[in-house]
Amino acid sequence: MFTGIVEELGELLDRSERPDAARFTISAPLTGSDARAGNSISVNGVCLTVVDVQHGVFSADVIGETLRRSSLSAARPGDRLNLERAAKLGDRLGGHLVQGHVDGTGTLLSRTAPQEGAPWELIRIGMPTALARYVVEKGSIAVDGVSLTVVETGSDEFSVGLIPTTQQLTTLGLRRPGEPVNLEVDIIAKYVERLMSGYLAADQQ
Repeated sequence: MFTGIVEELGELLDRSERPDAARFTISAPLTGSDARAGNSISVNGVCLTVVDVQHGVFSADVIGETLRRSSLSAARPGDRLNLERAAKLGDRLGGHLVQGHVDGTGTLLSRTAPQEGAPWELIRIGMPTALARYVVEKGSIAVDGVSLTVVETGSDEFSVGLIPTTQQLTTLGLRRPGEPVNLEVDIIAKYVERLMSGYLAADQQ
């Protein structure tokens, strides 16, 4: 479990292709400093398991299912990556509950400053219509593993604001229109829908 508060920008050093999988080797001076084999680290919002770590560099296997469902399929050596270690019980929850289980990929549509000279940006992201029902104004969403608050939402897109810190310390400051991003909607919304579907089905009988 994660909180969507990125700890550092790592770098993909190597990508080794395997049958229906790939092994990523990632430079992570902070998040890799105390990592152990078997630990979970969020990489652009995808929960990966550390298989080896040495001197702040860790390796993780990315299976074909994850490559097909996330933007990690396009990751190449030299790319910067959002990294976050798993949350500890008792820590402050600075963002929201993030599982690291990507629900789908979106596309960055535009990024604009709402007013000339404004230090923050408004970015619009296209999303699969199947996810739209879980995204609400002022609700939470994880974009490339970053916990953000939804500003506006539509049938197939939403917008979020990026403060200067988010622009500087995460990959969202580097993303350009047309590039893919990983999306994870609020898990609470999905559980509520699942629970309510049982009650609604019972009422219709």
